[in-house]
Amino acid sequence: MRYGILLLGAPYSDQASHSALRFARALLARGHRLEAVFFYHDGVYNAARLAAPPQDEPHLVDGWATLHAEHGVALQVCIAAALRRGLLDEREAARHGKAGHSVEAPFELTGVGQLIDLGQRCDRLVTFGP
Repeated sequence: MRYGILLLGAPYSDQASHSALRFARALLARGHRLEAVFFYHDGVYNAARLAAPPQDEPHLVDGWATLHAEHGVALQVCIAAALRRGLLDEREAARHGKAGHSVEAPFELTGVGQLIDLGQRCDRLVTFGP
């Protein structure tokens, strides 16, 4: 089966991000295909490259990046939600005159249309939220 994940929860505010990452690993281990993860609302904080959790906690940003590296899963971040929360990639930082950026590959800023497309391409779109 082809799956998509919609993640609405911030990485360390509740269990949504950790549960979504564990779900993603489990479905890939069972031979299913994960087309993409779409980060929306506070879920965009999962793409913050400057996250530095304590060493005794899972590093969820790195976990998503590893999932991409090992399985080619697209990591799509809603651009409108990200900009509202101060998360910009290098291109958007330059466009808005900001000195730095906080989102980088493999995370990609995209529009909500990508979420609609993901829902149409997949057999299941599973939502994780607070």
